[in-house]
Amino acid sequence: MLSNGSVRIVVADPGTIRCQLLARALRGRRHFAVTATSFDAASLHNLLVSQGADVVLVHGEQGPDLKLVRWLHVSHPEIATVMLVESCAQQTVVDAFRAGAKGIFRFDQNPFRLLCKCVDCVAKGQIWLNSEEMHHVLDALSEVPALRVINAKGRQLLTAREEQVVALVADGLSNREVADELGLSLHTIKKYLLRIFDKLGVSTRVELVLYAVSHGENRHAEWLPGQS
Repeated sequence: MLSNGSVRIVVADPGTIRCQLLARALRGRRHFAVTATSFDAASLHNLLVSQGADVVLVHGEQGPDLKLVRWLHVSHPEIATVMLVESCAQQTVVDAFRAGAKGIFRFDQNPFRLLCKCVDCVAKGQIWLNSEEMHHVLDALSEVPALRVINAKGRQLLTAREEQVVALVADGLSNREVADELGLSLHTIKKYLLRIFDKLGVSTRVELVLYAVSHGENRHAEWLPGQS
């Protein structure tokens, strides 16, 4: 924040008119210092380097928007990013917070005054989401991760359970921790790893992790019953 307590806001919106209108409305609050900018990383980076920001508002919920949120999180982790959306599907919520957003604001459900409150909250280091969105995030966290492993021709190589084992190993879990996570015995996990090694043509956990990084992609996964 500025020395006078003002919150520095940058509005990044591919719609020029909408971007200008939103920036003008936010300037109506005396403690907001607002700038509108182009919807691309280069312009945004130059602006953030030259004048800084406390909060960036990113409008939209498509692939390019999430990429911008992710870039902001990696390049400027000190800045809070809020995604502005007209509607909010479960996957949009999960993807936004995975990308590093600190809040989601839905114009279809909330008045403008709540957007101002959202900006104040995230500028203070808080998270902005409603109870429904929080449940979406918690549901995603409770799922067992899975890594879809494919060969050079794009063919899936492992079963759903084997993909879960690979994902947990790639996250750094020991055999015992993988067993506890999946509700299986240590002996069963060792058998899974031997089968996975054989299918992928690797012989160590290090080789398995490297293979997963280069040939794997995260996918939605559901809990599988604890069985061999």
